[in-house]
Amino acid sequence: MCRRNQPFAICSSIIFLFWCSAFALCGQRGMDSGQVGNVHVHVVYPNDRAAGLHLRVRLMTGSGSTPVAENLTTDQGTTDFNGVSVGEYHVIVSGEGIEETDSGQFEVDRRRMSQSLFVTVRPAKNPDHADVTPGSSTVATVDLKIPKQARKEFDKASKAMADHDWAKALEKLNEAIAIYPQYAAAYNNLGVVYGQLNDSMHEHEALQNAIRLNDHFAPAFVNLAKLSLREHDSSHAEALLEDAVRLEPADVQNIMLLAEAQLLNKHFDAAVASARKVHAMSGEHPAVVHYIAARALERQNRPKEALAELRLFLTEEPQGPRSDQVRGEIAQIQHQNK
Repeated sequence: MCRRNQPFAICSSIIFLFWCSAFALCGQRGMDSGQVGNVHVHVVYPNDRAAGLHLRVRLMTGSGSTPVAENLTTDQGTTDFNGVSVGEYHVIVSGEGIEETDSGQFEVDRRRMSQSLFVTVRPAKNPDHADVTPGSSTVATVDLKIPKQARKEFDKASKAMADHDWAKALEKLNEAIAIYPQYAAAYNNLGVVYGQLNDSMHEHEALQNAIRLNDHFAPAFVNLAKLSLREHDSSHAEALLEDAVRLEPADVQNIMLLAEAQLLNKHFDAAVASARKVHAMSGEHPAVVHYIAARALERQNRPKEALAELRLFLTEEPQGPRSDQVRGEIAQIQHQNK
């Protein structure tokens, strides 16, 4: 753990080592990085009707709960993950008007370079969404007016993003926006592309436009929060993530990122509460939530509770370099509190 006389900003930055980019396929133990395949995801309702546009699809490793890639669906309820390393995966589909759904585990193997995965989702039971019909899962009126040609360019951009062809993605997103200037999801993805191109000024502008056009579009709040964290503006990041969690209260990843921002802002009680909320909400949550809670508790001079969180981390992630680091920190706390 951080020594109490260390600068907090320095020691807390270690937490960022626990995160992978939403659009980067992070190497995992048990995967063969020399072999890859493509996964074509089809999101449908029980009557086999396409579930529609802008549903969030997260690709997860094995039985884990940390995404290695994330896309939005097209108006046909489809999205692609290309260049996926051989291994075990599952996908989680969420969004306005549907119940969050897990595909169950599937394998990307050497025998099939490409495969289709059908995920059946059900309309949300929340009365607040009673007027949402299958196929209209968007959250703003402007999204209901997207011209067909603009959607085609958006889909081409999504394919280019999956292929990490950022120049082509930029071109196609700009074409989609030229056809339909109120295209919030296109601005959001444009922000992601500018982020990959290390153009933070245009990244910020694009994400702000996405939020201006649709202030219920949580991914834009999250992406702008991540940019704020990179720019060391954790206060702005925390405010944005609070909005994202309000919009998608069941999204474990957003709550965990909020806990990290709260920790950086020295809102220790809030960070512990958010981390424990993730633990309570998800049976298969990222072990890093316990690391975040332990950081906050140790800064509050609560070593016994910090030790308990670190031991929970080891229970959930007993092997690997992160576990070795946590064991060292446990020993350090025990030594300091003899």
